[in-house]
Amino acid sequence: MFKGKTVVITGGSRGIGAAAAEKFAENGADVALIYAGNAERAGAVLRACREFGVKAEAYQCDVSDFSAVSETFKSILSDFGTIDVLVNNAGITCDRLMPMMKEDEFDKVIDTNLKGAFNTIKQVYSVFMRKRSGKIVNISSVVGLTGNPGQVNYAASKAGIIGLTKSVAKELASRGVCCNAVAPGFIETDMTASLKDNPLKSQIPMGRTGKPEDVANVVLFLASPMADYITGEVVQVDGGLAM
Repeated sequence: MFKGKTVVITGGSRGIGAAAAEKFAENGADVALIYAGNAERAGAVLRACREFGVKAEAYQCDVSDFSAVSETFKSILSDFGTIDVLVNNAGITCDRLMPMMKEDEFDKVIDTNLKGAFNTIKQVYSVFMRKRSGKIVNISSVVGLTGNPGQVNYAASKAGIIGLTKSVAKELASRGVCCNAVAPGFIETDMTASLKDNPLKSQIPMGRTGKPEDVANVVLFLASPMADYITGEVVQVDGGLAM
């Protein structure tokens, strides 16, 4: 399905990003992984991708740093020749009730989760316009739709992703470029490991938490030709939690 296509995935060394990378590789895509700091885990994902016979490379980059992102994408374009799909998955949490939250804890979550997506989209915008094709899939969260106590920074960043997605979708639609968001609920990743006893789990109508592959499958669909007439949408992958 993606043979000859190049997919860039931020936050690609673990969780949803790693699952998406392997799904794309399994379906023939060449994969460029952007990771924050864990080279060992990024290497493991690369090896898993390469088992499918595709090209896969990893790039360490702080997505909140515009200059670093710009240089990283220059390297990706040099190594792969083009970019066809961008998946913005990089994200962090720093949870506290608002009275205890420090300014820098708010800022760094916004800078990584929201500004990071702006930084990467900025790099592919002109590429996709010239090609008159391309897919952008941004990972938001159900808390961006519902809010969540103790997560004003994270919820704000993920709500911002939705506004960013819809605005970019409107800007690029006439060029045949699709931009959509996925809003996961409780997905079993490193980020949610500390929330294993969260009472929200009992409110999931499907009675189970999600797997990274549950989200990766939707990302794959939105990046595929089957979704060429879908743009500006937010697809919830949450077992019915936020319906």
